[in-house]
Amino acid sequence: MTPFAPQSLLWLSLAPFIAALVAPTLVRMTGAAAGWLLAVVPALLFVFYAGLVPDIAHGERFTYGVDWAPSLGVRYAHVIDGLSLTFALLITGIGTAIVIYAGGYLKGYAHQGRFMMYLLLFMGSMLGLVVADDLITLFVFYELTSITSFLLIGFDHKREAARRAAVQALVITGGGGLALLAGLVLMRLVSGETSVTGLFAAPDVLRDAPAYTAIAILVILGAFTKSAQVPFHSWLPNAMEAPTPVSAYLHSATMVKAGVFVLMRFTPVLGGTALWEGTLTLFGGLTFLTGVILGVRQTDLKQILAYTTVASLGLLVMLVGVGTAYAIAGAVLYLIAHALFKGGLFMVAGAIDHETGTRDITVLGGLASKMPITLVAAVLACLSMAGLPPFIGFVAKEVLYDGVWKAGGISPVTIAALVGNALMFAIAAAVLLPFFRRPGEMPKKPHEAPLSLWLGPLVLAVIGLLGALLLHDTMELIVLPMASAVAGTPLTLDVHLIPSSLKPPVVLTLITIASGIVLFALFGRMRSGIARGLTAIGWGPDRGFDQAMSALVRGAFAITRVIQPGTMRFYVSFVFAVLAITLLVPPFLDGLPTLEFIGTMPETYHFAVFAIAIVGLLIVIRAKTRLVAIVSLGVQGVMVALIFMLYGAPDLSFTQFMVETLSVVILALVMTKLDLQASDHRSPWRATKDGVIASLCGIGFALMLFQVVQRPFDTRLSDFFLKYAYDIAHGANVVNVILVDFRALDTLGEVAVVMGAGLAILALIRVRPKTAR
Repeated sequence: MTPFAPQSLLWLSLAPFIAALVAPTLVRMTGAAAGWLLAVVPALLFVFYAGLVPDIAHGERFTYGVDWAPSLGVRYAHVIDGLSLTFALLITGIGTAIVIYAGGYLKGYAHQGRFMMYLLLFMGSMLGLVVADDLITLFVFYELTSITSFLLIGFDHKREAARRAAVQALVITGGGGLALLAGLVLMRLVSGETSVTGLFAAPDVLRDAPAYTAIAILVILGAFTKSAQVPFHSWLPNAMEAPTPVSAYLHSATMVKAGVFVLMRFTPVLGGTALWEGTLTLFGGLTFLTGVILGVRQTDLKQILAYTTVASLGLLVMLVGVGTAYAIAGAVLYLIAHALFKGGLFMVAGAIDHETGTRDITVLGGLASKMPITLVAAVLACLSMAGLPPFIGFVAKEVLYDGVWKAGGISPVTIAALVGNALMFAIAAAVLLPFFRRPGEMPKKPHEAPLSLWLGPLVLAVIGLLGALLLHDTMELIVLPMASAVAGTPLTLDVHLIPSSLKPPVVLTLITIASGIVLFALFGRMRSGIARGLTAIGWGPDRGFDQAMSALVRGAFAITRVIQPGTMRFYVSFVFAVLAITLLVPPFLDGLPTLEFIGTMPETYHFAVFAIAIVGLLIVIRAKTRLVAIVSLGVQGVMVALIFMLYGAPDLSFTQFMVETLSVVILALVMTKLDLQASDHRSPWRATKDGVIASLCGIGFALMLFQVVQRPFDTRLSDFFLKYAYDIAHGANVVNVILVDFRALDTLGEVAVVMGAGLAILALIRVRPKTAR
């Protein structure tokens, strides 16, 4: 293993956050060179994680962490296995290229420092997500990716399209995050485990639990929103409003694959059921076909690549749903291949835009001679995307065809894979059109991009080639450890770069290539036909999002108008109605208390006090003027204080006397400013409603008191205060100690409330309308 202590590894993964803090200053001091300097951080992390590859390939798995919230069982903990290690390598490796690329792409931009800070924050969030072992830690970093991606997508916040795209991404992925949180909480309640490794120790606990269906649906919902599965796919193409370095990073190694990562992470404990396999296969297949069909329609390079990312994510989810060993291996290989060629192609698209001023493939042309190095990177990446040998994309396609064929032969899944890959082949060929077709009127005279813009895509494309040429090492060191982690059991696969016989996967590949060539020849007609079809359909999830948000705003206004009409009478009635419900519902659900008197029978003269209190209450109800009501209320309150005194509660009685006295004084002050004439203009219906609410509150309090007094007195709290009042607070008066020491903040709050009420009364007195003076 690494020579570092395990605890130091935890803080090492936070290095991107530290780099984010210094990024603005570094950009201000060094300008465009800051990209090269900041790239050192992800590069060192990549080297560190690469050093763990041999151990993980031999079946090791490392876990370490520190307590975060021990009372809740929450730890800041990591697990390094084949799955997390491969993602960490992609995040840091491609992240290195992206940071360098961003330094050149945004050279001279006024807010480049802030952009680099957001980018590194996003990198740290994604890295924290994939290595998280604790469930709450996983969720925290999962949501951090949503927040930081919101900042990146809406970076150019002066444009409305960028703001809309950022909000759309945040609403969809954030909503899915809440579903994931609910799923993780249910996992914890069902299994009692707080860590991923703890769940893996008993993988059938969740599958056998009655709550399995709810857990699986919630986790799937969270993953689908993050990885843009149908019908949540619309946010991903719209996220192209972000600067190209963001698009390249989100689409290749990070954000959009976070949902796929979650599905892969929990497959060992949630997979293998009809619900899991059926849902993932169905929606993954639909997303695959939807992505490639919508991708054909586009003419903007970034939009084309964005929709093929949607398609690729659908393919990955579909393969995870199929669940066979070769299907999972195909998903792993395709995930790696997609990260390499898609990251490179997005950077190529950005370089073309940077040097020509446009990304429209109907205008671009003749770039082969103007941008030769970019051309090499684009061709290598597109060959891998098309699934041609000898690239990693070809191997991935072979293995995934093997997986779906062994799962069901000629099945809807196999047909979907065949059709989708053929369209992907045609789109890959179309991406190369700007280099070879006759040029149109481009805004800028094209020339080769600078080193920082072509280095990243070229390196990624070459790695895609070497990964296939060195297939044995790729499989042993990366693919099999990751596939084994996803399957939850060690896998051994027989995979070759050159097929040894004419097996079904080879036949499917030949059909794919032939179909792809035909589809590319018909690309223009397909684009026109799909555009006409989509125009005829009209409505889609993207428009549905706007309609949903508009309905949400209208609903919020409607609810606000109902519950906040601006009248004090309504607010008071509403508060007491809620109070009545709160008091009455529990007794009716748990059983009504026994309505019997507990204690000694009252003396004869006590009845006089009760009678005066009741008479005072009746006068309050029947009073025609405020003055009579206030005086009668004071009489009733004094009688209640006498009752407290008669039954052995002098402290409470004294407090009641004080309250009544203060009430009379305050109300007397207020009355000097009020109109004391009879002013009850309530209709009979409104008076009846107020009476019903008041009666229900009274009944509720009575039932609550009956329940309280009929239960055995629990002395634990009073024993605690008696025992520790002197030892801890050094006070002999327990009541005083409770008020000023144990409840210090509570008492301070009460004092603040009383002071606020006093100020409000004073304000009410002083703001008397001029007409009433």
